[in-house]
Amino acid sequence: MPANLTPQYLAAEKAFKEARTIEEKIACLEEMLRVIPKHKGTNHLQGDLRRRLSRLKEQEQHEAAASRKGHSYRISKEGAGQVALAGLPNTGKSALVNRLTNATQEVAPYPFTTRAPQAAMMPWRDVRVQLVDLPPVSLEFEEHWVVDLLKAADSVVAVVDITADPIGQLEFTLAHLRERKLLAGRAGEVPEQEQVPGAVYRPLIVVCNKVDGEVEKEDFEVFRELVDPEQEILPVSAETGYGIEPFRDKLWEMLRVIRVYSKAPGHQPDLAEPFVLPAGSTVLDFARTVHRELAEQFKSARIWSESKYEGQMVHRDEVLSDGDVLELHH
Repeated sequence: MPANLTPQYLAAEKAFKEARTIEEKIACLEEMLRVIPKHKGTNHLQGDLRRRLSRLKEQEQHEAAASRKGHSYRISKEGAGQVALAGLPNTGKSALVNRLTNATQEVAPYPFTTRAPQAAMMPWRDVRVQLVDLPPVSLEFEEHWVVDLLKAADSVVAVVDITADPIGQLEFTLAHLRERKLLAGRAGEVPEQEQVPGAVYRPLIVVCNKVDGEVEKEDFEVFRELVDPEQEILPVSAETGYGIEPFRDKLWEMLRVIRVYSKAPGHQPDLAEPFVLPAGSTVLDFARTVHRELAEQFKSARIWSESKYEGQMVHRDEVLSDGDVLELHH
C-alpha cells in the first residue's frame, strides 16, 4: 500500500534533515508523527520514526546527566564529515580554521588561547566539511574530552609549526595520540595482526603550518626528508594562504565520501544540494538515503556519470562514483 505522504509531512521531514540540534530534531520527529497519514501503508514508517525519536530522547537525557556530573563537550556532526585538528600550543590551528572557513576565532601569540572546542564549516565545491579546533595537546593541561572529540571525528589533522622544532612537535603529538589509543589508519583497513586492542583508528595527516616564505619552504623540505617517508605531510601558511587549496582538497579526500545528485523523471537534476554517501555506496544505498520506503519500492534507475554512463539503466548494486546523477523509477 502506498504511503501517500502529505505536504505537511514532507515539510516536517525537510525540516528534520536541516535540523542542527537534538531539540530541533525531536520537535521535527514529533511533528512528523503527528501529521503522518495513519494507515497500513505507513505502519513501518511510523515505527521507524518512533524508534528514532526514542533514541534522540535517550541521547538528550544522557547529555543532560553528563553535564550535571561535570564539564564536558560534544560537537554534533554537520555537513559531509567532521575533521578534528590536534597540535601543541601556538601551532596555528585556529588561524588555519579561520583561513579555511572564514570563521573569526580568537588567535593570539600565547598558549591555550583555545580553551573550548570550536566548530566551523569549510566549503568544498558544493558541500561543506566541519572542522573542529580543539585545545592543544599538552602534558601540562589537557581536558579528558579533548581525546574523546578526536576519536569521535571522522578524520584527524596533526598540526605542527615549521618555525619551532617541527620534528619534536610531530613526535610528541603522534606519541600523545598513540598513548591514548588514537591511531592513524582507517577502521577495517588495518591488518588484524597489527591492530591494538581497544584502539580507535582514524585517517590522519600532518600539516606543517607557518610556511610563510622562501626560508620556511626550504626548512619544510629539510623537515620532509627527516621524517617517515610514509607519513603524508602538507606545507601550508594560514597567514599567506600558501598550500591552502591542496589542503582543502585533502580534507575532503580523507573523508572517503562521494556526492550523488538526484533527478526526478522528466526534470533537470538537482545540482544544488547533493546527497553525501560513503565511498563504495550503491544505487540501493542512495535510495535508502533519500527515503527508506523509496528503497523498498523503486524498480529501476538511470545514471549519468562523467566516467561511465549517459542515462543508462543500472542495477541496484551498481557502485556509484562522485558526481553521479541518479533517476529512480517506481
